[in-house]
Amino acid sequence: MRGPHNFLRLVRTAATFERTGAMGTLFVMLEAPLTVRAAGRVIGWPFRWLGHRGDPANPPLVRALTALGPAYIKFGQLLATRPDIVGPELSSELSVLLDRLPPFPEAQAKAEIHRQLGSDVDALYSEFSAPVAAASIAQVHRARVRLTGREVAVKILRPDIERIFQKDIDAFHLSAHVIEWFLPATRRLRPTDVVTHFETVVLAELDFRMEAAAAAEYAANTKGDDDFSVPAVIWELSARRVLTLDWVDGIPLNDVDALRKSHINLEALAVRVVRSFLLHVLRDGLFHADMHQGNVMVQPDGSLVAYDFGIMGRIDDYTRRVYAEILAGFISRDYKRVARVHFEAGYVPRDQDIEAFAQALRSIGEPIFGQDAAHISMSRLLTHLFDVTERFGMETRTELILLQKTMVVVEGVARTLDPGLNIWDTAKPVVERYVVENLGPRAFIRDFRRTFEIMSRFGPRLPGLIESLLNAERDHQVMTPPPRRLAAFVWFLAGAAVTALVLSAVVLSSALLTGRLL
Repeated sequence: MRGPHNFLRLVRTAATFERTGAMGTLFVMLEAPLTVRAAGRVIGWPFRWLGHRGDPANPPLVRALTALGPAYIKFGQLLATRPDIVGPELSSELSVLLDRLPPFPEAQAKAEIHRQLGSDVDALYSEFSAPVAAASIAQVHRARVRLTGREVAVKILRPDIERIFQKDIDAFHLSAHVIEWFLPATRRLRPTDVVTHFETVVLAELDFRMEAAAAAEYAANTKGDDDFSVPAVIWELSARRVLTLDWVDGIPLNDVDALRKSHINLEALAVRVVRSFLLHVLRDGLFHADMHQGNVMVQPDGSLVAYDFGIMGRIDDYTRRVYAEILAGFISRDYKRVARVHFEAGYVPRDQDIEAFAQALRSIGEPIFGQDAAHISMSRLLTHLFDVTERFGMETRTELILLQKTMVVVEGVARTLDPGLNIWDTAKPVVERYVVENLGPRAFIRDFRRTFEIMSRFGPRLPGLIESLLNAERDHQVMTPPPRRLAAFVWFLAGAAVTALVLSAVVLSSALLTGRLL
């Protein structure tokens, strides 16, 4: 429940970071000035007794995040994927948050299965293991279905996780409102909208029926991909709080030593991770939005297997084309093209100078090209990017939050495999193929065909619409004069017909000239 009592939760959060020693870690990670560090310590020290103690066996930041709960663990999982930002040592410490958290008792897991599926575990499975992985919201057991002998992974939500998450989200809502109230300059970043978006994503993640549907759709989309696969859903053994998938053996993506011992080419694997993600974004519009190392496994042949589909992202056709054009512009170093796309899509206010924005984009892109990734400071790059968005009044686009966040995670995952990975060179073939297939004459023909199909659906209704208009004219029962409505409707039909003919001529001539008629 939202309200002033959430102030105490925010104070307790700060106090927990102070009590566990994580406050100092955060200051170092953020490169905070000495004055800020001193002020934080002076303010935080008197309230440290309010903070959670956490597990002293854990490093400070892991200790604080696990003590605060699942919403904070999600934040730690994001940091774990970016050793180039937080440093390899801290990234390694945080990696335990991906799938090695303390499990809840097996008896509780079995009781949840009985409640959700209506049968005892022994009646459903001939084998049922202790937890093999535990993350922020659920844990996984390895099992064998009694009726079929099929080996499966059974994922079960943590007890009372919905209430715990809701408490954290309520506190986040309060903090967002406080930030907007006291710091008006942050309103362009839309903190309250971001928290609302996060809440929507989390609520979907806590319903395994939605995750099962996402996994099935994702599997259908990637069925023809040779180097990427998704485990099948066992629908009859899945419910709101229990999800059953085919068991998959492989090497976790975060076990780099095991990957090396298996003679898997890490550089090629890093490229595969990035290109698979981009392919799903651009080709399908549906992508895995929690693609950290703990959610991806590697087969002996180097192919990828993804799991944990609670957070999936979607972008529509138009946004995909905008995203592809922006990437293509950066890859070709055509910053004016990138700037123009930003303005056309409404990402930058119209009153800004497009030439100045292109120059700012050049200042972001040029330092990256021609350099080994190991020599690029991602923290400085992100700071520069934030400065540019602030200077040009760019607001946060909530529909792109998952895409932007996942791109950061995927790049971080790939660079744990190959620190010298060049993200632009890696993305180039996928983006160029998409541009050729979706921004040329073939795409124009395809768009026109889709438009014509939509218009044709209204064909059977046209006689009835005309008849109703004529009846309305006869009975004088409409407020708008019927002749005007009838005339407007006739003009609409005529305009649609002329437009269709013109588009057909343009498309046909364009296709003939390019020799690419379908």
